[in-house]
Amino acid sequence: MTPSSAASGVENVLRILEGRWKLVILFHLFGGKVLRFSDLERAIPAISQKMLIQQLRQMEADGIVRRIVHHQVPPKVEYCLTDWGQALCPALDALLKWAAQKEPAEGPLGS
Repeated sequence: MTPSSAASGVENVLRILEGRWKLVILFHLFGGKVLRFSDLERAIPAISQKMLIQQLRQMEADGIVRRIVHHQVPPKVEYCLTDWGQALCPALDALLKWAAQKEPAEGPLGS
């Protein structure tokens, strides 16, 4: 892989994962969890309903999330990760471990 193709690959990954809430949604769905829309709303209280819908639709279009519609009254919609989406878990776990290695910032005067 050349530096140019690697940079292009990183841009593609960032395009798929960009958005303030996508990674938070992913973490709630890891481990094979199947959650209703309302479960996700409760789990992420700071996200607006409109933004949650938008982020889920984008992840569904990108093949990370699967939307399951149960045709009943009232309608029941659930979300889970695709196999490809679930495969992100080790990579994101590695990122968390990497971030945890950062030493605390020094004080403003270097003390």
